[in-house]
This record gives sequence, C-alpha cells and structure tokens, in this order.
Amino acid sequence: MSINPLLALAILGTGVLLVPAALNTQAQQPCFLQGADGRQINLGHLCGATPAPVTTPELKAFQIPIIRRLGNIPTVNVTFNGTHTFEMLFDTGATAIAITPRMANILGIKVEDEGITETAGGSVKVGMGRVASVTAGNYSAKNLKVGIVSSLREPGLLGQNFYGHYDVTIKQKVIELRVRE
Repeated sequence: MSINPLLALAILGTGVLLVPAALNTQAQQPCFLQGADGRQINLGHLCGATPAPVTTPELKAFQIPIIRRLGNIPTVNVTFNGTHTFEMLFDTGATAIAITPRMANILGIKVEDEGITETAGGSVKVGMGRVASVTAGNYSAKNLKVGIVSSLREPGLLGQNFYGHYDVTIKQKVIELRVRE
C-alpha cells in the first residue's frame, strides 16, 4: 500500500505547521516550580513569559507539640535518624542544633570538624557532626550538622538550621512552622 505523494506532502506540511503552534502554546503557559509543600512558586520572570495568575493551595503548617517549658522556653521531642528521641529546648537564638556528648554517643555521631561558637556565656569550643535526619512533630529535615558542646547540659538545643527557613509561631501548646511567602 502506497501513500499518494500529495497526501504525504500535506501530512508533512501540517506537522511542520503544528509543531511551532504547540511550542507557542507551551511558552504562553505559566512557568512555575512546585515546592515540597505542594505550593506553586511562580518563575515567570525567569522564563521570559508574562506570568498568569496561579492559584495556590492553602499553605501547609508543620506543627511541633510543646512538651513543657523550662524557664518559659518550650521543650519539644526531637527524633534523630528515626531511632532516638530526646527532649530539646526550641531555641530561637541558637543558629544550629546543639547536643551533649552523651547524646552524640547514643546517636553514634563522630566529630567531623571543630569550631568556636559565641554564646551568652562567651566563646565555646564545639565539635561538629552530622545526622541523617531530624524530626520534630510532623516536620523532618535531612543531612544536618549538629554541634557537640561539652559544656552543654541536657536538654540540647533545637536551633535554626532545623527550622530557620520557616516563619515560626510559638503558641501555648504547639509551635507552628509556616512556609515564608
């Protein structure tokens, strides 16, 4: 069975004409990236397109239950590497997670690096290690550095390298983490 040469030329011509039309249609659609929370982030300014309005679902808030308060600072349960849970202070002034040598020993964390950090009490030598995951409430983060502070007494400190890219609201019984807009 052979195809009429005029029909073949018409099919080929139509295909060539349809491809640019399809590309124009794609370029006119909004350019966006979907975040881990399901929210759409508009990237129209990067794609060179005039962005169309994008409707986004309600922002998801992660919640971390407050166990108790020590000196009016909330304490929360924090699970490391999915296996060991410790009560820790939710410290809005700490730049990173700080754990005690005992906690590091239980978690099997090895010191990878050393540094000095500034605290309210002065400079403190800190060993730096790494954990595969940290979970508090319904929020988890992966591959985080932790400071192993020999002078720190339990509980440890849950610092901003865990939650710092979220807006934080400390309520009576829960801490909420919301995606920044």
